[in-house]
Parts: sequence; C-alpha cells; structure tokens
Amino acid sequence: MQNKDTFSKEMLKGYNFKDLPTIILGGAMYEGECLTNHFVQVPLKTLNRHGLIAGATGTGKTKTMQILAEQLSNQGVPSLLIDIKGDLSGIAAPSLGHPKIDERHQAIGLPFKKGKAPVEFFTLSGEKGVRMRATVSEFGPILFSKILDLNATQSGVLAVVFKYCDDHKYPLLDLKDLRETLQYITDAGKEEFKAEYGMVSTATVGAILRKIVELEQQGAEAFFGEPSFDVDDLVRVNRSGKGIVSILRVTDIQDKPKLFSTFMLQLLAEIYATFPEEGDMEQPKLCIFIDEAHLVFKNASTALLEQLEAIIKLIRSKGVGLFFVTQNPTDIPEDILGQLGLKIQHALRAFTAKDRKNIKLAAQNFPISPYYKVADLLTQMGIGEAFVTVLNKKGIPTPLVHTFLRAPQSRMDVLTDDEIDEIVNKSKLVKKYADVEDRKSAYEILEEKIEAAASEEHQKELQKQKKKAKKSSSKEKSWLEKVYNSTTTRQIGRTVARELTRGILGVLGVKTTRRRRRKRY
Repeated sequence: MQNKDTFSKEMLKGYNFKDLPTIILGGAMYEGECLTNHFVQVPLKTLNRHGLIAGATGTGKTKTMQILAEQLSNQGVPSLLIDIKGDLSGIAAPSLGHPKIDERHQAIGLPFKKGKAPVEFFTLSGEKGVRMRATVSEFGPILFSKILDLNATQSGVLAVVFKYCDDHKYPLLDLKDLRETLQYITDAGKEEFKAEYGMVSTATVGAILRKIVELEQQGAEAFFGEPSFDVDDLVRVNRSGKGIVSILRVTDIQDKPKLFSTFMLQLLAEIYATFPEEGDMEQPKLCIFIDEAHLVFKNASTALLEQLEAIIKLIRSKGVGLFFVTQNPTDIPEDILGQLGLKIQHALRAFTAKDRKNIKLAAQNFPISPYYKVADLLTQMGIGEAFVTVLNKKGIPTPLVHTFLRAPQSRMDVLTDDEIDEIVNKSKLVKKYADVEDRKSAYEILEEKIEAAASEEHQKELQKQKKKAKKSSSKEKSWLEKVYNSTTTRQIGRTVARELTRGILGVLGVKTTRRRRRKRY
C-alpha cells in the first residue's frame, strides 16, 4: 500500500478541474479516514457521458441521486428522476438539519447549507402530477414492434398497417385505434386492404393482437393517447435560474416491467428525435436518473436492448446524460455498462456464493487502485460512502477513490400529501395535460365505415325485397287479368248471372201467379 502523502497528492491532482464548473460529491477517504479539503468533484462538462449509481439496499443510492439532482439544479441544469420507491419528493423541501450532518460536513471540509430545488411531479397513471402520454403513431412501427417483441413477419404486417393508416388518414392515437385497425383489415375491410397492400394472415394479426392485450394488462392503455407529452417541458429553469427537478412517481410500476421499458424507450427516442445536436457543451442540457434500472432491462428482448444501446450511445450528442441506479452493476448489460463514464459504487452484501461472485465482477468494473483492496472494501463501506471514478475533461477515468459523500441540502424524507398537493395545484403543466383529448381517430373512423357499409347493405337488401314483392304482385295481377279476360271465364260468368236472374225472377213469378189465381176465385 502507498503512503498517505502520495495518496493525497494523487487525489488532489486527479480531482482538480481548473476553470471547469463542477459538483462536489464529498471527500476522499484513506484507510477509513476522510481527508479534509480533498474534494471528490465531477465536471459538469462530462455528465452527458452517462453514469451508474449502484449498491445494496439501504447503502445510500437514493440520497446520492438526490445530491446530484439538487446540485445540478443549483448549476441551472434540469433533471428527470424516475421515483419508483416514492422517496424522492423531499428534494422539494429544505433539510431539517442534524448534528450528524454537521459532523460529516466538518470532516469533508465543506460547510453545510440547507436548500431545496424547484420540483414538478409527473405520473403515468392516476397519481398526482402532470400526466405523461404518447400516441401510437409517435412510436412508429419499428419501435412498437420491438416493444411487442414481434418476429420479422409480424413486424412487416405492423409496418404495412401503419402505412395503411397514414395513407388513409386514420390517426393511431391509442391502443384501441391499433386494435380496431387490425380487426378491420381481417374482417370488414379485408378485400379493400388486400387490393391495395396484399393479403395478411389472420393468424399473424391474431398474434399481434394478443401482444397488445398483454401490454394493456400492464396498464399501457393509460399511457397512450393525447395530449402527448412535449419533452421540451423537461428542460426548464425557474425565475432564479435553478434547473427544475422533474420527479416521475411510478410507485405502481414494479410489477409492470413491459410498461416501464416501453415508457423509457419511447421517452429516450422522443428526446433523441426532438433535441438538436449540441456537440460538446459546458454542462448537460438534461440529466435523467433511472431508479431500479434493472426493470428497464428485465425481460427485454434482444432487439429492445440493441435499440436502447444505440440510443444511449447517440443521445449524449444531444446534451443528455443518463444515470442508471440499481443494486448491482451486473443488472446492466455489459455493452451499456461500458458506455457509463461516472461510476458511484456503494457497498454490496455477500450473503451467498452468487453475491461473492458478483462482488468480484463489480470490482473489475473500476480502475485498478494501489490504495484499496476493492473487492474487500465493497463489503465494508458504511452508509453514505462509495467508490467513485469520473471522467476528466479529456475523457480519461480519474483515480478510484473511496468517498465520504456529502449530505443532501434538501429533506431526506418524503413530503406529506398536503405538501405534494400544494406543489401540484400550483403547476401550470398539470392543467396543460390534465384533460384527455379523444378526437376522431382510427377507431371512430373505421366504426363509422363499418356502420355505413352495414347500412348500405341493409338498404340493398330492402330494395331487393321490394323488387321481389313488386314482381310477385305483378305476377298475381297478370294471372287474374288473364283469368278474367278469358272466353271461358266470360261464358261461366254469363251462365251464373243468367241462372241467378232466373232464380230471382222464378221466385217473383210464382208469387205473381198465386195473386192472380186468388183474384179469379
């Protein structure tokens, strides 16, 4: 092991970023002691190179995320926090203070200042906050196919369906629009679709519909629709120049990995498609922190992972930094893990043989250090301590350092319901996205088309029946006329008439004769 003086010089040199705005994470530790005024800093310029915050439950990952978000806000950088556990709302209120916090900051050599960040709450479902939605059309057939994990044949059919809707001006806004279109092209509109785009297999369409139902069962129906969310609303500062911290509260998402990965992929794709190229910026335009990041990759298809990897590689050129927060670095696919410049590793627990193996793998993700036995220290670090390595302005990893992390300036606890209500009620964005727009889309258009076709068919049937009845009536009339006008009919008629007349006159004749006879006698 090297001596303390050598360590001190190396840390001061490695984390000295002259003329660059930085965020102070905490103080460097050597053999369990925090060295005062040995600040571990992160240059804002490198935060679009993404990052990892890892560690076992209860080691301080959430507070580290809170520290980064509030410090970014102080520097005028907005951020988005995916809050799955529901314990990040405290960033909207100043710290309550504590002697332990003062003691920690005294050891670091950094005065403690209470503070809070401007906060906006968001939701995907029915929780309090700004509703985030997107339309099916905004996903496009390629991304939607990857979310549904469709095979090549199914993806081809879906692409043709999107083209059909574009050509005929059938807006695909929500899942019922897509479902109705798929049912239409295999039923009422089968011949029309076949004439323009060729035949599609009913079995293939059925398989796609089942995948959509699976997505709906995870609550995706609430996510698709209008008004669709404008990602520019994530990049805002308040009147004081502080970056607004957007907190997406998804406490009900843990058992819905498909919905979560769907949302994240669409959001990243929308940001990448919308934001302009920025090149190397002095500070990021937006930082996104994804808590419980393993849910993004859980049960994700190979195609979905490839799409995520591509976006993560490219999105940094838009000035966006992504930070994955998870229990173990092995939760993140290796190809994506290799793209993460900032690494903050909290303690890990070695309860099983698998845990010990994961710890060895985690230790290999960091630069080799002559000052620490990384694999051993990973199990011994206390709460609020972490291994840290960042990228310097040349993109080279800084020396690995055991860091005594600063405390958040904001409250390390959740807000009350009343405090959350107060923030939500003042929000202009909540009002902007509150009302669902259900304009005429593919579902309504195709329903009307089916009804019109059914009505037309009904009218045709009525006309057919009228013609049939008229024809039948005409035949009857013609037959009666023939019978009436025939010689035989006329002869029979005359005979009947004559006999009736005779009968009547005969009766009258008898009566007359009898009267005459009475007069004679």
